[in-house]
Amino acid sequence: MGIYKYISEMSKMKSRYVEKEALLTLKRSRLIKWRKEGAIVRVEKPTYLDKARARGYKAKQGYVIVRVRVRRGGRRKPRPRSGRKPKRMGVKKIKPERNLRAIAETRAARKYPNVEVLNSYWVGEDGKYKYFEVILVDPHHPVIKSDPKINWITKPVHKGRAFRGLTSAGKKHRGLIK
Repeated sequence: MGIYKYISEMSKMKSRYVEKEALLTLKRSRLIKWRKEGAIVRVEKPTYLDKARARGYKAKQGYVIVRVRVRRGGRRKPRPRSGRKPKRMGVKKIKPERNLRAIAETRAARKYPNVEVLNSYWVGEDGKYKYFEVILVDPHHPVIKSDPKINWITKPVHKGRAFRGLTSAGKKHRGLIK
């Protein structure tokens, strides 16, 4: 097993053997801190290193990690002012087209227009919000251009991946990943 496999195993074991109270207070304090911050925050390093590495993150120049907060639940639609049958109101049970992870990716891409979205993963949720960490790559950085494993993202074909549903979350809401 590689080191990242051991890291993920340890996080699973920690939830089994470490006191549940200690683990819950860590998660709770994290969420309280995140809720006070802005909706899109650049992060020094990933919260879950094994998840980030599995989705293409490398600890080198040109990679950026951003935590995005998205409101949970379905679409919130205003109730019509004029008269309708309750059946025709169209307020309840209306879902967004895209999943929340894809929405988080597009918001990160809008905030940082000079970088491309590589992938994202779930980091936490509370009663009101879901939090995702989005991995962004700078296609103009010399380190990215010279790396043969990631330099495919420098081609103009991959511009605006998050907006066109070409990331993993985007492919999922398009029905391409079962």
